[in-house]
Amino acid sequence: MTDADKQTFLETARRVISIEQNALGALADSLGQNIGEAVSLLLHAKGRVIVSGMGKSGHIARKIAATFASTGTPAQFVHPAEASHGDLGMVAKGDVALVLSNSGETPELADLVAHTRRFNIPLIGVASRPESTLITQSDVALILPKAEEACGTGVVPTTTTTMTLALGDALAVALMEHRRFTPENFRAFHPGGKLGAQLTLVQDLMHTGAKVPLIAENTAMPAALDEISDKGFGVVGITNANGALTGIITDGDLRRKMDGILQQTTDQVMTAAPMTIAPGAMAEEAVGIMNQRQITCLFVVDAEQGGKPVGLLHIHDCLRAGLG
Repeated sequence: MTDADKQTFLETARRVISIEQNALGALADSLGQNIGEAVSLLLHAKGRVIVSGMGKSGHIARKIAATFASTGTPAQFVHPAEASHGDLGMVAKGDVALVLSNSGETPELADLVAHTRRFNIPLIGVASRPESTLITQSDVALILPKAEEACGTGVVPTTTTTMTLALGDALAVALMEHRRFTPENFRAFHPGGKLGAQLTLVQDLMHTGAKVPLIAENTAMPAALDEISDKGFGVVGITNANGALTGIITDGDLRRKMDGILQQTTDQVMTAAPMTIAPGAMAEEAVGIMNQRQITCLFVVDAEQGGKPVGLLHIHDCLRAGLG
């Protein structure tokens, strides 16, 4: 492959992206009140959002359905051909149908569209031809503006699928913002992979109960040393009469105060007012604190319980969860 070939490929890539970028701008400019009507229909659906399309539109429909489902809007992709052979039973009263077709005349969609009309199921149609069957039958019509396909021949769905995908994202984000969908909500639908790890809460990883090394103030240091050894975290939390965490003793404290340490008490050796974290905080935040302060663990303290320690988070717990 020559340098000239590589330059040609670069120019092609830039041309394609430029064409699709311009189309997205045209799509944004073309939107009107109908987008609000579509969001309202989706928002008030008592059932699910049924997303459907054929061919490349079908692939886009699958992605849109997945985005809806993962952001708090129950949704399901239904293949239009399979719908004609029994899967129409998945589309029921209370649902809202979002149907995609560039031409608006895809024959495989006919039975699905007819089903929505027969059972008064709201239909949102997405197509590029206002006079098409899909658009004229829809309760809410979202029209794609005229734009050239980036393939250069005008026959390969490229620009149109990009616009349709962006339109689906716009609907999903509008629904998210209206529902005040939070990262914590998002985590509930994404427990696996790197994303799930990044959204993991401290309370999901922390050690609790008898595993947490704790000892009272004014306790003789030999007992504190036993607690550090027994629990194996290299640290012990010091609590007052009310059970609130007032300090910690680490392996580092022991090395720094070795002289006469066995004759001292916990409150004489401890580091007061240690850094802590709340159980509802993101584990990623805890990792940041531990890295910044060059420590290996954090006591987890619940302010609503008067500052009592409810757990201990170790850096190794975060690493095992895919953080760090």
